[in-house]
Amino acid sequence: MNSTPPLPLLVFSDLDGTLIDHQTYSAAAADPALKALKSCGAGLVMASSKTGPEISRIRDALGWSDWPAIIENGAGVLPPKDAGLKDSAQYDQLRGHLNTVPQHLRSLFRGFGDMDAADVAKTTGLPVDAARLAKTRAFSEPGLWDGTVAQRAAFLDHLAGQGVTCREGGRFLTLSFGQTKADRMAEMIDQYRPDHTIALGDAPNDIEMLETADIGVIIANPHRAPLPPLKGETDGRITRTRLAGPQGWNQSILALLDTLQLT
Repeated sequence: MNSTPPLPLLVFSDLDGTLIDHQTYSAAAADPALKALKSCGAGLVMASSKTGPEISRIRDALGWSDWPAIIENGAGVLPPKDAGLKDSAQYDQLRGHLNTVPQHLRSLFRGFGDMDAADVAKTTGLPVDAARLAKTRAFSEPGLWDGTVAQRAAFLDHLAGQGVTCREGGRFLTLSFGQTKADRMAEMIDQYRPDHTIALGDAPNDIEMLETADIGVIIANPHRAPLPPLKGETDGRITRTRLAGPQGWNQSILALLDTLQLT
């Protein structure tokens, strides 16, 4: 007999620009909703392009270390209570493929592996110690693109021939060997069997996750172009916030908990 209590709700949330403020990297504005999720027995899975060590630190600070996290845009999973330090063999292989790109295209992509910690800190706004964690990669390579649309297509076409895919996040193009946030989300839904699922995000790499959940919330991000209309918006299954970042996250979660009668 299974004695595990049913899970009323499982929330999947992007971090930067969603649960975490785009500029301050603070989640303080979402504290009321985070406490309300705890009170109703919900689970929270952080889903980000961040590395295992980065998310482990955030997850511990916010008090959700009992739950797994989706790391590096879905290329990996961080188990509960895990510090996130992984073998870098896959990352090294990815960098090897990246360095086979013709130089006139390769020079237009500046990945984290091309930067030192100070460069990553300057690019992201992170403190240098946090930037070092951002460089501790196991599965994927985020970077800045500085070329035309046509050059980018040629760059990605070369990498696709070697099994490398690209995801666009809030700031970076992220290269990996596949797997998305939605892929990992499906695995966790199958594992935990929640009564309801909610996904929140602000960037193109969140679209599949938003469309997979029972309820999707597009968090306003004034620092980037809005997402295009998504499947589920016309029937109200996916909504958009007016408030940005953790303020919009907080307002949406509290309203949804009330609608689901979980308050």
